[in-house]
Amino acid sequence: MVQTLLETIRIEGGRAHNLSYHQARFDKSRKALFGTNTPIDLQKHIDPPKEGLYRCRILYAENIESVEYLPYTPKAVNTLKVVTDDTIEYHYKYADRAPFTALLETHPDADEIIIEQNGLLTDTTIANIALYDGNRWLTPRTPLLEGTMRASLIESGRLETADIRKSDLVDCTHVALMNAMIGFKILKQVTIT
Repeated sequence: MVQTLLETIRIEGGRAHNLSYHQARFDKSRKALFGTNTPIDLQKHIDPPKEGLYRCRILYAENIESVEYLPYTPKAVNTLKVVTDDTIEYHYKYADRAPFTALLETHPDADEIIIEQNGLLTDTTIANIALYDGNRWLTPRTPLLEGTMRASLIESGRLETADIRKSDLVDCTHVALMNAMIGFKILKQVTIT
């Protein structure tokens, strides 16, 4: 059984952000999972509200199943916890987020979980991560999901990929989360355990 996939696109003032990166991931996922090269232009399926901040949620498999617009309020993240879980695979952005929900429910003492696999940090349950070492911003070389904001920042040279271990956290001066909705958000006051 094929799982439904998801694209989440930031809509602000009627404009879709970073659309070329969403289109590239959408095309790549459809080709890899369904063997289709039949083009679907996401822009033609997006007709957002003209004002306000929305999360455009596109569910798809071989074809688009639904498009909806949800008002967006960012999640407050003040505590991060590193948790080892080598079982989660999320190379494609699936709509089923049960493994992430389970991790958060198992660790209610943290606002967000940084998932460690094979001794390396990957992502949180909602975002890619970046660490500032005092000189440059680094993001895990092997994330769970290659996010669209992450791809944009790597391509622009603002982020470098690296193997990052939990022990590297003590040497970083800042931590940031990034995804389509929050952009690149440096966490000002955060506790990491």
